[in-house]
Amino acid sequence: MTLKISRRRLLTTAAAAGIGSLAMPYLSRAADRPRITHGVQSGDVGADGGVVWARADRPSQMMVEVATTESFRHARMLPPIAALPESDFTAKMLLENLPAGQEIFYRVRFRDLAHPAISSEPAIGRFCTAPADRRGVSFVWGGDVAGQGWGINPDDGGMVTFATMRRHRPDFLLHSGDTIYADGVIVPEVKLADGKVWKNVTIPEKAKVAETLDEFRAAHKYNFLDDNVRAFNAEVPVFVQWDDHEVTNNWSASKQLPAAYTERSIGLLAARGARAFREMYPMRESLAEPGRIYRTLHYGPHLDVFMLDERSYRGANGENQQTAYGPESYFLGPDQLAWLKRGLLNSRATWKVIASDMPLSIIVHDDGANRSGSEAFAQGDGPPRGREFEIADLLRFIKSAGIANTVWLTADVHYAAAHYYNPDKAQFQDFEPFWEFVAGPLHAGTFGPGELDNTFGPEVKFIKTPGPGQRNLPPSAGMQFFGHVKIDGATGQMTVTLRDRADVALWSATLDP
Repeated sequence: MTLKISRRRLLTTAAAAGIGSLAMPYLSRAADRPRITHGVQSGDVGADGGVVWARADRPSQMMVEVATTESFRHARMLPPIAALPESDFTAKMLLENLPAGQEIFYRVRFRDLAHPAISSEPAIGRFCTAPADRRGVSFVWGGDVAGQGWGINPDDGGMVTFATMRRHRPDFLLHSGDTIYADGVIVPEVKLADGKVWKNVTIPEKAKVAETLDEFRAAHKYNFLDDNVRAFNAEVPVFVQWDDHEVTNNWSASKQLPAAYTERSIGLLAARGARAFREMYPMRESLAEPGRIYRTLHYGPHLDVFMLDERSYRGANGENQQTAYGPESYFLGPDQLAWLKRGLLNSRATWKVIASDMPLSIIVHDDGANRSGSEAFAQGDGPPRGREFEIADLLRFIKSAGIANTVWLTADVHYAAAHYYNPDKAQFQDFEPFWEFVAGPLHAGTFGPGELDNTFGPEVKFIKTPGPGQRNLPPSAGMQFFGHVKIDGATGQMTVTLRDRADVALWSATLDP
């Protein structure tokens, strides 16, 4: 298939070949040339393209070749873009005007700014553009990486869940947040309950909580040191959202930082965390609101994914008992809620996946030790109050507008579960039944179960948590969970399977559209 890329985005094939022939003699003789430090990534893939990411070790230019064959026959070279200290030598490039439903191969090099004839070894990645026809779609989801002090342990195989997910060859990963634990220290050794020792790969920046921009960046780069993560990223695009640990635990505008922090401004920490997050992942950037994380990703006629941001626009964490909707009870906030309603109403996809970084009805306390305050939507049994007003409003809208086939996917609570929302069992009943599926952690401590709030009538159809009295189980205990979604191209049926890191199918359901 001929690769259709606009001429303004490309050098000619002849020019690209000329660059390669000029560079090669110098490459073989270069004693010190640029290096790709943390692999390559792609993300936010649609029918016409996606974003490619890489990082160099010095000021340089990222050069990307694109092809529809693994041999890179008839590859096209895109105009180079700069990787500078201001972005920690990261660079992101939007590949546009690609054919739909096509496997795309890309090859990345970095060219030294001071010596343009010298460039790095190449790194190769791939992704598949979204289909234009009703073919099948497959993706995985989960969240929570390198939490609770469980870092990269080579003796345990590293971040094993990423290798397991990769074997399914999904079209993409929906990363549900807590991509890092900026507030989590990684120490060299942790003694386990059975007397064995968990041995972490360590870096200096993870010996303390992240406060500077470079420390936030380092927390992301730490995860990219894992062989499984880099191999996964080279083959599977990521649709990424954030939650609290990209900044610090349970952060909101009212967060009182613990003594471990010398920086006392939660606003400044959040700004640094947000910048590092955007630099380190291949997200499409919003022209309307630069830095905006919530967005819609269209992946063919069968699937639209609505990526929420439940952190940036929330009111201060409190008891969540407001009896009327207002700034104190904002969670998505009015603008994001209006955007979500418009998107759902206008969607023509078979399935509308709402990617929520926090569950709807699992109670998450702001102060877990004292079981007080509210960190998530749920405020306890009874009619809607506080942040639940947004969910009640949204569910009522979905019903009244006749919007079919909404499914909620989430993580955050470090166990696996399937919840069926039944209005007959709910305190608030003006909605159509729907499903919420919970997965994770991908590589962090395992907890649970959480207490359920009956406001919207959740019924537990499946749950997998540690046994009584067990908390913060290490990844080596095997209780690391991810979800796998398959949409059948012919029937449109969605099959959701919850799996563990050994790839055992724990529970599955097939939903008819």
